[in-house]
Amino acid sequence: MLSRTADHLYWMSRYMERAENTARMLDVNYQTSLLPQGADSAEQGWRGMLSISELTGLFGEHYETVDPRSVMDFMVRDEGNLSSIWNCLRAARENARAVRGALTTEVWETTNQTWLEFNRMLRHGDFERDPGALFEWVKFRSHLSRGVTVGTMLQDEALYFLRIGTFLERADNTARLLDVKFQALTAGKDFFGVQQVQGEGAQPQEVDFYHWSAILRSVSGFEIYRKVYRNVIRPERVAELLILRPDMPRSLAASMNEVVANLQLVANAQSGETLRRAGRLQSDLRYGRIDEILATGLHAYLTQFLDRVGDVGAGIGRDFLVPVAA
Repeated sequence: MLSRTADHLYWMSRYMERAENTARMLDVNYQTSLLPQGADSAEQGWRGMLSISELTGLFGEHYETVDPRSVMDFMVRDEGNLSSIWNCLRAARENARAVRGALTTEVWETTNQTWLEFNRMLRHGDFERDPGALFEWVKFRSHLSRGVTVGTMLQDEALYFLRIGTFLERADNTARLLDVKFQALTAGKDFFGVQQVQGEGAQPQEVDFYHWSAILRSVSGFEIYRKVYRNVIRPERVAELLILRPDMPRSLAASMNEVVANLQLVANAQSGETLRRAGRLQSDLRYGRIDEILATGLHAYLTQFLDRVGDVGAGIGRDFLVPVAA
């Protein structure tokens, strides 16, 4: 396969997955902002949203205050924000158009219709009327795109590069969500959720439950958690589910399993080192233990994971994709 074709397919799937993950993160923030909480706590939640995507500086250049409407507007339809849902769907559609011949008609039409319909919804004020419904729609369209891709495309290199892009992006986004949300929700507590300083800032257990529930729902993990653990939501088990469980579709382990499996299918003479690094990361997740991760520090672990995922992504770019101009 031509490197340019592989490049467009890889980034098409990454941008579609990024749009879905942005919608998921916005949705969890929007839902938790409706819970009883102080103004400072609410603002910190929205600042965390910007931190996840490393967009705090860019946001500050265009908006004066961090509030729900400004952050959602910035992350949904700001054309100057390359990670906004609008830009992600546009980029996914442009990459699909560039390799129209490598896609089935169903995949192209799904991607193109998503872009056109999203713009229509913005023009008709759907975002202002019900942000939650718009976020659900974006998630649904991403699910549809993946389903159509797997259900209609020949299982060849084109599909493999689409899958690599999807799951590498998913691993990156899940790790970022975990890092920022766990830091916010365990601030002032030990990791297991026990308030260290009692008093005015103590959160009721029921509020903690709704916040942890919202995080699980943001990765479609609430029902899975109940099925696997069958008891109250505990931070260390949320971390285990989203990091180490290979049967949890959006976990780091499941994502890296898919990345490695598809990298093996497109391997070439120069990709051995990239495959080795991806495989080593996969093995660390397969044989890891949550108590060891927490003992060394969850933030440090996730920061290192993000660096290693970025390194794998850079290796894929060198081995298979169009070289980036210096």
